[in-house]
Amino acid sequence: MQLKWTAVALAALTLVACGKKEEAAAPAAPAPTAAAPAPAAPPASTLVVKIGHVGPTSGAIAHLGKDNEFGAKMAIEDLNAKGLKIGDKVAKFELLAEDDAGDPKQGTAVAQKLVDSKVNGIVGHLNSGTTIPASKLYSDAGIPQISPSATNPKYTRQGFKTAFRVVADDTQLGGTLGKYAVETLKGKNIAVIDDRTAYGQGVAEEFEKAAKAAGGTIVGHEFTTDKSTDFNAILTKLKSAKPDVLFFGGMDAVGGPMLKQVKQLGLNVKFMGGDGLCTGELPKLAGDAIGEEMVVCAEAGGVDGDFKQPLEDFKAKFKAKNGVEVQIYAPYVYDAVNVLAEAMVKAGSSDPEKYLPEVGKVQYKGVTGPIAFDEKGDIKNGALTLFTYKGGVRTQIAVVR
Repeated sequence: MQLKWTAVALAALTLVACGKKEEAAAPAAPAPTAAAPAPAAPPASTLVVKIGHVGPTSGAIAHLGKDNEFGAKMAIEDLNAKGLKIGDKVAKFELLAEDDAGDPKQGTAVAQKLVDSKVNGIVGHLNSGTTIPASKLYSDAGIPQISPSATNPKYTRQGFKTAFRVVADDTQLGGTLGKYAVETLKGKNIAVIDDRTAYGQGVAEEFEKAAKAAGGTIVGHEFTTDKSTDFNAILTKLKSAKPDVLFFGGMDAVGGPMLKQVKQLGLNVKFMGGDGLCTGELPKLAGDAIGEEMVVCAEAGGVDGDFKQPLEDFKAKFKAKNGVEVQIYAPYVYDAVNVLAEAMVKAGSSDPEKYLPEVGKVQYKGVTGPIAFDEKGDIKNGALTLFTYKGGVRTQIAVVR
């Protein structure tokens, strides 16, 4: 019993001692600390925006299609570098590039492919002959389409709310050239050739109307195709009419070889054409048949005044990045992509249905000048640039509106 009592007593004493020790060692109340920083806001979610681009990156005018595609790639890269926000999301732009080879059937096939891929907007096509049939597919899908180079008036006269262009049309282009042929070049007897494409035929018809209105006489109108290489028969026929001006409605891939045969036949004419002819590649395609100031052509676009330097800066950046000079329409492609992006920002959405109304209202200052559209989707106050070739180099004559 004694031992048992002692153990209990010791246990009790130990508990009391421990309690006193804990009480004595109890820490003082902690000093107040600074409030913890608020957690960082989560990064804005990403919005993927798919832009479709179509041009002929294979075939005879692949150099023009690749020029356009380079312009689209540069626009996409620059937009992503800016970290542009659409609504509350950071936009990540992606380019879906397709080749239509300048063929209307292939053009509609790739257009449907892009529609099925649910692109948010379209820049293209290059040729009127591919742009016009493809435009119905984009219209049916409600996808905004901006062509950087299709000039046939029909494109924006189909009643499609989705169709826009950032260059002047053939009414302006062909009309200006027709008037210039008579009033400035003093052409009296004028011959015309077109390649029967939507572009070539359209610009040739507008040229012919304007030349007649200015007092010129059309001494012959012949036809070829956009794949022809032999023009001796039609040139010989026209030579007998003794023209002093020969207008060709078509592209440089046909116009270059045609110029060689014009020289071979001894045709002493001023050779004229629209934007399809008016490229940096033409001297290579025509060789020494390009002559000195023998060719006069027009580009459906152009800048003057304060816009000259931004365009020159773009061209320098383009060459540094791609290793080649701008052919014609890469700057217009660049601007067209940016116009779509601008409309999306204004609408706070990349949904075609929601941002389409903003495309028509856009007021955009691009590297190709101010961009705004009329009720048809045509650029307002579109410019034209007249060129000739000196020493094998395309040389500007004037910008006209």
